[in-house]
Amino acid sequence: MRSDEIKKGIKRTPHKSLLKSLGLTDEEIKRPLIGVAGSFNEIVPGHMHLRSIIDAVKAGVRTAGGIPMEFNTIAVCDGLAMNHEGMKYSLVTREIVADSIEATGMAMPFDAMVFIPSCDKVVPGMLMAAARLNIPCIFVSGGPMLAGNFRNEKIGLSNVFEYIGQYENNQITEDELKEVENIACPTCGSCSGMYTANTMNCLTEALGMALPGNGTVPAVYSKRLRLAKLTGMQIMKVLDKNLKPSDIMTKETFYNALRVDMALGGSTNTTLHLCEIAKNMNVDLDLYDFDKASKETPQLCKLSPSGKYFIEDLDAAGGIPGVMKNLDELNLINPSMTVSLTTQTEIAKNAKISNEDVIHKFENAYNKTGGLSVLRGNIAKNGCIVKSAGVLPKMLVHSGPAKVFNSEEEAIEGIYSNKIVKGDVIVIKYEGIKGGPGMREMLSPTAAIAGMGLDEDVALLTDGRFSGATRGASIGHINPEAYEYGEIGIVENGDIIEIDIPNGNLNVKLSDEEIAKRMKNFKPLQHNNKSICLKKL
Repeated sequence: MRSDEIKKGIKRTPHKSLLKSLGLTDEEIKRPLIGVAGSFNEIVPGHMHLRSIIDAVKAGVRTAGGIPMEFNTIAVCDGLAMNHEGMKYSLVTREIVADSIEATGMAMPFDAMVFIPSCDKVVPGMLMAAARLNIPCIFVSGGPMLAGNFRNEKIGLSNVFEYIGQYENNQITEDELKEVENIACPTCGSCSGMYTANTMNCLTEALGMALPGNGTVPAVYSKRLRLAKLTGMQIMKVLDKNLKPSDIMTKETFYNALRVDMALGGSTNTTLHLCEIAKNMNVDLDLYDFDKASKETPQLCKLSPSGKYFIEDLDAAGGIPGVMKNLDELNLINPSMTVSLTTQTEIAKNAKISNEDVIHKFENAYNKTGGLSVLRGNIAKNGCIVKSAGVLPKMLVHSGPAKVFNSEEEAIEGIYSNKIVKGDVIVIKYEGIKGGPGMREMLSPTAAIAGMGLDEDVALLTDGRFSGATRGASIGHINPEAYEYGEIGIVENGDIIEIDIPNGNLNVKLSDEEIAKRMKNFKPLQHNNKSICLKKL
């Protein structure tokens, strides 16, 4: 066992003495030591209940004969960090989570590990750490929040941001906005739509690193506690088989995740996270793979913020196994091994779908291609991404004049002060990884567009990124970014932007000569980034 490095032989007597200072007995020291990495805190709604999930995991580990050893890592709430300086520090927490767990897992030679994330950057950060450590691992998340209910319709956090626009547009009263505030987030858990956290927890299942139900069983259900106990027990079986992340997260497995992502119409942030997880696993994955998966995968689900259904509805309909079942019928699921000690195709074949309104068949697919689309063109030479699942049909192809802003704050002020008119294309520069710095999620401007009733006529493009709660013709991750001399930096007010999502094109209507002339004279805006933390990106 890996833990023999600190407990086997006379020379390890000092180490065993320290283990006994923790209260461990000789019998316990002989057993496998299982690291339990959680992100419990009293800041994030998706993490505030993880104490009970962690305790359930530890009970499962003990039941199966292991010794759980718990430690903690950080988590921030992207919703609370949204639309202020704090959002610059969101993406970098992924690296901090990965580094802290790698360091702990190397300093303490656990035989295996259980990871307990919930929201946003913690999920990919922990998957990156699992890839680096490459010891038997398993995941169980805190589970999704239940949806709220307003005017007899389910709502989630994304709706709250949009209702601000409706309030500014005199469509709802301040009392109604207060009512929304009180009911939109009714329970603990990761926010209730197919936003980034829930997308990543669902894809952890598709990657084979979690038991079925990980991505969809609601946080407040007792079934979530049972799943946590079963996960604690299952890690002992995974350890017995010496099944490692490198045995599970192969290129074929990443394609399972990509296809599930496309079928779900998940968050555009998966392009950042899956590629980084793959990099840590020494698997080549880039936007080409997302493009390929999108072209071959139908969109089978339309969940909030793109549709009326929420994660709780997906869970009741059959969950991720149900989605994979329909994909497997199209031969789009690879028979990769999972921590269930069975293959993804076996899980898919045994799945049951109880509601075909939530999980569509191919014949009734929302789209014949995936819910994310990769675009390229003369202002996105290295590509960009759009959640096509959330784009209204009339905006899939659009041409309009640019309204250019150099920050999220400038754009929001422009939207709420009625500087944006139907047909415009909002361009937000200097919000990329280097130019932000930090690549803030920008839910506020996209929600403002929707709330002001402009989402049927206005597009937005940026070198920054969006929340998974974003919908509409919102095109992000434009690469190269303005700060690094990307062509988006030379776009000016009034330039005509041409968007063609079905054909994967994004261009500014300028001659090559004019673009070259502007680029020759272009000097990116500079910022005074004094943060050592943000320089990790």
